Amino acid sequence: MNPQLRHEAINTIRLLAADAVQRANSGHPGLPMGAAEMAYVMWKQHLRHDPSEPGWINRDRFVLSAGHGSMLLYALLHLTGYDLPLSELKRFRQWGSRTPGHPENHLTPGVETTTGPLGQGFANAVGMAMAERFLAARFNRVGYDIVDHHTYGIVSDGDLMEGVTHEAASLAGHLGLGKLILLYDDNGITIDGSTELAFTEDVAKRFEAYRWQVLCIEDGRDTEAIDEALHKARGDRERPSLIKIRTIIGYGSPHKQGTAAVHGSPLGVDEVRSTKRNLGWSEHVEFHVSDAVREHMKVPPCADAYHEEFKRYAAAYPEAARELTHWMNGDLSSAWERALPTFEAGSLLATRAASGKVVDELATVLQNLFGGSADLTPSNKTRANTQADYQKDVPGGSYVRFGVREHAMGAICNGFALHGGILPYCGTFLIFSDYMRPSVRLAALMELPIVYVFTHDSIGVGEDGPTHQAIEHLASLRAIPNLTVIRPADANETTEAWRVALNRRYGPTALALTRQKVETIDRSMYAPASGLTRGAYVVSSETQEADIILIATGSEVHLALEAALILGRDGIGARVVSMPSWELFSGESQAYRDKVLPPHIRKRLAVEAGATLGWERWVGPEGRIIGIDRFGASAPGRILFEKFGFTAQNVACVARDILT
Repeated sequence: MNPQLRHEAINTIRLLAADAVQRANSGHPGLPMGAAEMAYVMWKQHLRHDPSEPGWINRDRFVLSAGHGSMLLYALLHLTGYDLPLSELKRFRQWGSRTPGHPENHLTPGVETTTGPLGQGFANAVGMAMAERFLAARFNRVGYDIVDHHTYGIVSDGDLMEGVTHEAASLAGHLGLGKLILLYDDNGITIDGSTELAFTEDVAKRFEAYRWQVLCIEDGRDTEAIDEALHKARGDRERPSLIKIRTIIGYGSPHKQGTAAVHGSPLGVDEVRSTKRNLGWSEHVEFHVSDAVREHMKVPPCADAYHEEFKRYAAAYPEAARELTHWMNGDLSSAWERALPTFEAGSLLATRAASGKVVDELATVLQNLFGGSADLTPSNKTRANTQADYQKDVPGGSYVRFGVREHAMGAICNGFALHGGILPYCGTFLIFSDYMRPSVRLAALMELPIVYVFTHDSIGVGEDGPTHQAIEHLASLRAIPNLTVIRPADANETTEAWRVALNRRYGPTALALTRQKVETIDRSMYAPASGLTRGAYVVSSETQEADIILIATGSEVHLALEAALILGRDGIGARVVSMPSWELFSGESQAYRDKVLPPHIRKRLAVEAGATLGWERWVGPEGRIIGIDRFGASAPGRILFEKFGFTAQNVACVARDILT
């Protein structure tokens, strides 16, 4: 390889970043300028990818966990031939561009995941590596390593400070994810200044304790050492690898390199010119890419060779080839909906238990249903009887023991979905959705089809007390765009909730499920549970002349039904509406919404054992809400429901008060 051309290509990466940030007058030039060598070596000499077909299934995955350095990724994508023209780099961080401030996977070809919140990409990469290993165990045959790729990434000091990376690194080491290779841009600078202000641990020893292979390079400009380390990392299939590379942030800037001034601010017009002079560049030319560099960085097609290999594989193993294709396309088995269970009217069953029975049935027909729980498997009911644990020595198992690592669990599940071929789900208590909220938000932003099994959904948790009783969490989750929250009333609504969740191709679904047993509604007397699929439906009276509408979710639907009977004995007509999902109901036509909640019936009462925030939308100015706007207490669940006013008698009493 021509050393001069290599040097020019690396400086092209640096200066494209400096020019783009300067033109935008916003951004982070320091990381791209300092990490240009490691990125070049990885992308030029190790990463197996094909810009002409960014989504081919056996490509190596690359994650820029330090998403603030997005111009590094955009420069690489442009130079290697992805559909990202130079004009888009010139519109960095502008309205409508494909080069946003932090990478977005749905927006820019070649971007594998949306990153920026530090640590998320690290954990996404762990999920991708886990998915690769699972699919390889399922589909590879002797002579056909049809799923065989690495997951690479670049992480920063900030990533490694975040707790989510500690959780994810620990699990990755336990699982021995040998095809996970992360390059650590150890530049010693954060926004506040030197990492010595807050980050003085021995990172290498920490990762060694996590059972990672750790390789250290003291000079981040030593491309031969970086190449050698990557080869060594690829050779260790028993451990994930962290390559710790000491770099100079903002390298090339005469007055700002190595300082916090270059981390998150443009260099300034004069300093950009000085940097170009310092690197032997023309100071008057912006966004310069020579023909020689463009030709040098061009990636030859490699997907075609894989497709030929896949044809041979399909000829030898047609059933496996069809299944892998279906899985990667997100197609579901035609039998899965027929496998969904129904439950006998009158039976007492917690909705978490009903969900467990659904998972039992689904796992028999959806072999790529892949997920687990944050050390709450017996409580969340997330493990099917037929599932084997996914472990280092059991890579084909489909049940993941995430350990007490909610945040990493959420971000790793994002990696599952991003990789493809997996139907990801995970479980914890609803209260602990707070621990994984950043990952849930990113799943919603990326529209990833993940199912969250959030059990113990209210004060019904009982004696564990307010630390474990979800109050504000339904309102908090409902505030996240693209996230569908479903709180089913009984076992059959729970079945329908899973139906909705698995039929959603774009966006995650959160199931809020009870710990306590609830009676399975007799659907011969009331509307079928399939009404859940529309978000809200009339469970009882269809009359348009009801005096009041009682709206409830989850276990409180039973209170509303009983209250309606009490009111009926007094000659008061009460329509009961089960509203398990605001998001689904909002997506229905206005005509349907008016049919369920007739505008002329202005007397309304909402009943939900959680925060009242947001219910005003559905009850209107003349309505009331029975909810909880304080923390719970430690006592048996039935006592708490009584003390907090969640009884049929109180619902009826408040309804009468509204009508007077």
